[in-house]
Amino acid sequence: MPIDDSTWADFAVAAPDLAAAGASHLDRAEGAALLATVRQDAPPRIHPVTVGIVDGGLYMFLLDSAKRKDLVDDGRYALHAHQDMAAPDEFSVRGRARLIPAGDVRDRVGKGWFFEVDETYWLFELMVQSAILGERAADEWPPRYTRWSASTSGP
Repeated sequence: MPIDDSTWADFAVAAPDLAAAGASHLDRAEGAALLATVRQDAPPRIHPVTVGIVDGGLYMFLLDSAKRKDLVDDGRYALHAHQDMAAPDEFSVRGRARLIPAGDVRDRVGKGWFFEVDETYWLFELMVQSAILGERAADEWPPRYTRWSASTSGP
């Protein structure tokens, strides 16, 4: 696996405080986030999605859709956790999505998911190439940023 294709677990080992803050941001909205996907011939698209961290991986299930097609065709993504205006910190990750075929991993991730998953859903693992956390109080600007990149945190 190339150094810039880290699982969530790899990210959590390399930057435990940042990964814990990111997981908290994703959990507070029950996995709701915004996903940006790209295409070769057009501008990026933004999509609402539900993500979850299961067994050290960051996953999402998608129906057959434009976002699914973008990820299969290109794979690059950016994901931004929903913000709570009362606590306006922000968290986002970028990387490449990896399609997970039917089998044990898909079954394990789907068990206990936020909604009922059936065979019409495609499972993707979101590999983490970089992450950023912006922390601030409601009346504070600019945020204090903490960044991590797989390409600069090698062994």
